[in-house]
Amino acid sequence: MRTIGNIIWIIFGGLITALFWVLWGVIFHITIIGIPLGRQAFKMANLTLAPFGKTIIYGGGAPSLLANIVWVVLIGIWEAIAYAIAGAVFCVTIIGIPFGLQLFKLAKLSLMPFGARVVELGWWNR
Repeated sequence: MRTIGNIIWIIFGGLITALFWVLWGVIFHITIIGIPLGRQAFKMANLTLAPFGKTIIYGGGAPSLLANIVWVVLIGIWEAIAYAIAGAVFCVTIIGIPFGLQLFKLAKLSLMPFGARVVELGWWNR
């Protein structure tokens, strides 16, 4: 399911969305002060390109919490709302439920990207 889901995801918008995240990451990296935001944009691009078979591990402590508060106020709340609405729309049909769940995963990461790591699920940790 992971490979088929990622192929369908990439064909129907995952590639374009990931390219936009990469573009934002490059734009943020051009400015010195935007490098932390650019790193989070690249993290979102990584998950947006192929979300099936990946999970998010949260951590980071107080510095990540403060950065996440700034992120939520500036960018994250609108992203999370958009991903959550899209996820709810996809979950209306049985075929769309796996894709809706991936959109909910993206919504959660868009709220708290600092201190989070995107990791591949292998056969040993499924």
